[in-house]
Amino acid sequence: MFRPPFLARVAAGAAVYALEETRRLPVAAVNFPITALSRVLQTTMHVQQFVTSLALKGDGVFERLGSAPAEQPEWATFDEDIEPAPATNGHTSSFDLFEEPAQTNGKVVPVPLLLLETEEEVIEPAAESAVEEVVAPEVAIRYDYPAMTLAQLRARLRMLTIEELGQLLEFEQQTRARAPFVTMLTNRIATVQAK
Repeated sequence: MFRPPFLARVAAGAAVYALEETRRLPVAAVNFPITALSRVLQTTMHVQQFVTSLALKGDGVFERLGSAPAEQPEWATFDEDIEPAPATNGHTSSFDLFEEPAQTNGKVVPVPLLLLETEEEVIEPAAESAVEEVVAPEVAIRYDYPAMTLAQLRARLRMLTIEELGQLLEFEQQTRARAPFVTMLTNRIATVQAK
């Protein structure tokens, strides 16, 4: 079979490309204003972010030089900035059922108050000595399992042995007992055992 010279093939390819682009021209013409507007908005946002970062750096310089720190506007308040309102009429809301989280061995665990109020007496929960502390297995510490999301667990499942999966399942059941985590670990154990 006869093969045309390189320049002829390039010219034929350019003609086909021009024909294809001509066919796409109506769609590209319709999308062009949207694409152009999107790029303008994107560039504008980048410029705004850059100017804001320069202003923040300038604030840092002025604070170091001794001027008063910038005032915080009234609308820029966070939940931590607002003092909690005192309970009225002796009623508690559902948000009052937990006090500040307690730190145990580097882990943050919410402490339930569970105070049941009657007209005459307040019933307090059982003594703290009744609470049993669960020791995290080595695999849970290695992968920071308590802070792990479901997606992160799914990504690590294939790397774990059946013993490690069993340890994580037991740890989950003794601590949080989150249904999606228990189901995922149980299914993975069943899959590994079936192999």
